[in-house]
Amino acid sequence: MIQIPDSIKAVIFDLDGTLVDSMGMWKDIDIEFLGRFHIPLPEDLSDAVEGMSFSETAYYFKERFQIPMSLQEIKDCWNQMALYQYSHEVPLKPGVKAFLEYLKKRGIPMGIATSNSRELVTAVTDALNISEFFSVIAVGCQVAKGKPAPDIYLCVAESLGEKPEHCLVFEDVPAGILAGKRAGMTVWAVADGYSETVREEKKRLADGFIETYSEIDLSV
Repeated sequence: MIQIPDSIKAVIFDLDGTLVDSMGMWKDIDIEFLGRFHIPLPEDLSDAVEGMSFSETAYYFKERFQIPMSLQEIKDCWNQMALYQYSHEVPLKPGVKAFLEYLKKRGIPMGIATSNSRELVTAVTDALNISEFFSVIAVGCQVAKGKPAPDIYLCVAESLGEKPEHCLVFEDVPAGILAGKRAGMTVWAVADGYSETVREEKKRLADGFIETYSEIDLSV
């Protein structure tokens, strides 16, 4: 079992692929969205937008694919396409609930730092009954630069009132791991099927690696 270091006073989570199992659905949304404009899904798209905020991703799509919609229209469209799944179908990753309850019992404050939209974060955290655990939820559109820049993690740490060196981050992709490390935080990578091809890179970049949250020792 893995133990949380004694130096940790706050825990910050990415959302998609880290707290919830949602990464796979976005490929289908990208295929459907681009298909409306008769554009095939490029093989490099997921790597190209990794870590980008919702707004940065919308800008990237508009510029790269010459989408004839405003940035707000693109974001509204994505929210509409994903809302039902985030409200009814997206599950928690294994062991998450027990770990959140453990942190709450120990009085360790928790935050979310996600590149997703505020609407979808609210939908999934409410649906899964985990909103109560997080005193801070920040989305990438709130800060100047998305991951791998450290902005969003520094924002959440400041809002939690904790120094970066006392924060533990959980992330599922290299861009997010880099963001946490650049913020001066301890970062543990979380296994996810979507990022399985970069498992070794995740292990190399992070300070720790877990298959599931059930590997964390909740007895101390």
